[in-house]
Amino acid sequence: MSDDAGAWLIYVVDDDDAFRDSLRWLLESAGYRVAVFPSAERFLASYRPGGNACLLLDVRMPGLSGIELQAELTRRGDPLPIIFITGHGDVPMAVEAVKTGAFDFIEKPCADDQLLALLERVSAEGGPARHERAQRLSAAVRLRTLTEREREVLDLVVVGKKNKQIAEGLGISVKTVEAHRARAMEKMGAASIAEVVRAMMSGKA
Repeated sequence: MSDDAGAWLIYVVDDDDAFRDSLRWLLESAGYRVAVFPSAERFLASYRPGGNACLLLDVRMPGLSGIELQAELTRRGDPLPIIFITGHGDVPMAVEAVKTGAFDFIEKPCADDQLLALLERVSAEGGPARHERAQRLSAAVRLRTLTEREREVLDLVVVGKKNKQIAEGLGISVKTVEAHRARAMEKMGAASIAEVVRAMMSGKA
């Protein structure tokens, strides 16, 4: 256990009652604060960002899945580190989740020392670097929601092209350009072109 383990709050989201209880016992005995939830929906209803925290998350659950919860937190730009807990058949899914931002994954039944070692790594890599990484991932996810045409328009906007120039270049009407531009900025969660530029640079980092 690290000296500051008690400063960390570990969220456990898993629909298996016995497994949640065993994780709570393990983590509390290691000095962590623990909050457990039987579903992703219950977690989202009470979760408030802030502080040092980590999410231990089951891949498959009734209702909102662990993967869908990860996507929702990424959409919000939340830097909460996630360790997926997975059955053997879900390993490929967990690997993909790591590629899109999860900290790591661990298979059930998980060895106590392996899980505690992962949490030590989370705490060692916490702070501003984690927040910056989460922002990059969120921007990258938002960029992928753009249609091909929306991305074309946005790319031209950020290099200073006017709507009329974009329309002429793409062979579409100015009104169509305006519509694509508005939808793209809405998807990017940006109120200004400067915010779009920052988000696009972050998403490419």
